[in-house]
Amino acid sequence: MAEKRSTTRTRGGVRRRRTPAGAATGLVATELLASTAPPEVTALCETIKKDQGEVLSFYRDPYGGRWLIFAALPIERVAATPYQRNLSDTHVRKLEGVISKLGRFLDPIIAVHSPGDGDVAYWTPNGHHRLAAMRTLRAKSITAIVVPEAAAAYQILALNTEKAHNLRERAMEVVRMYEELAKFDDATEERYALEFEEPSLITLGLCYEARPRFSGGAYHPILKRVENFLKQPLTRAIDVRRARAKKVLEVDDQVTRHVEALKQRGLTSPFLRSFVVARINPIRFRPKEAEPLSFDETLDRMEKAAAKFNPEKIQTADLAKTGGAPDDE
Repeated sequence: MAEKRSTTRTRGGVRRRRTPAGAATGLVATELLASTAPPEVTALCETIKKDQGEVLSFYRDPYGGRWLIFAALPIERVAATPYQRNLSDTHVRKLEGVISKLGRFLDPIIAVHSPGDGDVAYWTPNGHHRLAAMRTLRAKSITAIVVPEAAAAYQILALNTEKAHNLRERAMEVVRMYEELAKFDDATEERYALEFEEPSLITLGLCYEARPRFSGGAYHPILKRVENFLKQPLTRAIDVRRARAKKVLEVDDQVTRHVEALKQRGLTSPFLRSFVVARINPIRFRPKEAEPLSFDETLDRMEKAAAKFNPEKIQTADLAKTGGAPDDE
């Protein structure tokens, strides 16, 4: 069980972590290699060697005790999982410069074995940008922590610490994973709660697919409160999600008309869309003791509120009170 952490506030108002309470957990350093690797780990080590890679070590992780393999892999046999976000050229160039300047590659990628007859033998759910940088630098191999469990390939959002995802990237990755996982079995959304992170990302991802310039940040706080993972198989649940995305986009069409009307009146705040969405949000001031609204109830009320919204009544002072992130992400 994870240790509980607490924080305390200093005189300056800055939060500072206290020492973790409770008993220590996980393995001590001498236990990471203190047992024989199971057959599946030994078999994966042999596979890595057959793929012209080299096993540098294998060990158990210090927290959960699961086996991992530290290996050098031929760089041409490694690729990013096919459903994660697109590369950021700026981030890749930055990594290229750092690696080249230091003359060292110090941050191994995460990889899983990808059985198949193609040239790609390993997928990386965490290391896309590092892999691209090393390729540009003409590296012949790359170091990787190879995870025996293939399910790790779908845990992109949980694993990725290389470059922070924005909302659009998170939502698009979730939808791509969703469509891939739907091919395998009749598992429900609940089964992949870790991989999908939160249910609202599925609906938002479908909105982004239909409308790449969709301002999901304006709707995300609302959807987080009214969305739940569906208990239907992914192959059927996707139809429900598409219907929900369509409903969100219909509300967004109304919001867009109001935003344009406000701009014509000379109001040019970067928060216009968030301002209008906040004004038609039915749960913004809903009492905590009130019965929670469902997704359909919330969107129906938003449609009705949007129909009654009058841009002519909005003043500059009203917009001055708006906070949050700008509409364009």
